[in-house]
Amino acid sequence: MEPSRISPGEARARSGGGSVDPAEIAKFEAMADAWWDPTGKFKPLHRLNPVRVRFIRDRLAAGLGRNPEEPEALRGLSILDIGCGGGLLAEPLARLGAEVTGIDAAERNIAIARRHAESVGTKVTYLPCTAEDLSAQGKKFDAVLAMEIVEHVADLDAFFKAAAGLLKPEGTMFVATLNRTVKSFAFAIVGAEYVLRWLPRGTHDWRRFMRPSELARHLRSHGLEMQELAGVSYDPIGDSFSLGRDCGVNYMSVAVHR
Repeated sequence: MEPSRISPGEARARSGGGSVDPAEIAKFEAMADAWWDPTGKFKPLHRLNPVRVRFIRDRLAAGLGRNPEEPEALRGLSILDIGCGGGLLAEPLARLGAEVTGIDAAERNIAIARRHAESVGTKVTYLPCTAEDLSAQGKKFDAVLAMEIVEHVADLDAFFKAAAGLLKPEGTMFVATLNRTVKSFAFAIVGAEYVLRWLPRGTHDWRRFMRPSELARHLRSHGLEMQELAGVSYDPIGDSFSLGRDCGVNYMSVAVHR
């Protein structure tokens, strides 16, 4: 990459500043070509994506008094997807009528996301930057998504400060991550990386997984209150994910300003 083409987010990633962990960025850039392969390294996200989209769509539509089954149930809403990767979540939300901005500190992810969106005719604004970069510009959104990213963040306080600052006063934040339990170690590390080989070994660090109580504390420290907590479970027979009460491995949450 030419020095003149390094983005602010990439420069921060290389220097290790802010919430970005350079090792985590390098890890996902190495897998970037596989983002849109449903049987590849991001297979778990492809399986999880329908649940994520419905979770976000249903709650945002309910807040607007809309039928979530409408083709453009999110029309007129501005949504920010932090750590958007190749755009797996950003694209379906854009097709639901939302004005979606996806950001990622890995410039290679952004290039792939842009290319795919163009190839299918979906309008998404992709930017190679961090939440801190965008917050410094004074941007505000109706919804901010931090889905499967906080377990890869270097400085959680800096991350949540920036993410909360990007949310409009009446906005909604969605966070999805992995719980730090014995069960999550067995399923998300041993099972997913060693037995099923869904993910390359070392994709996740169990020590970075976050208990719901820890997430709630981070949110409160930046003026947000957890409004809903939902567990995500995997059914090996149906090869699918579903929402429920079991937060022992994956979970999703909704937060609003206090």
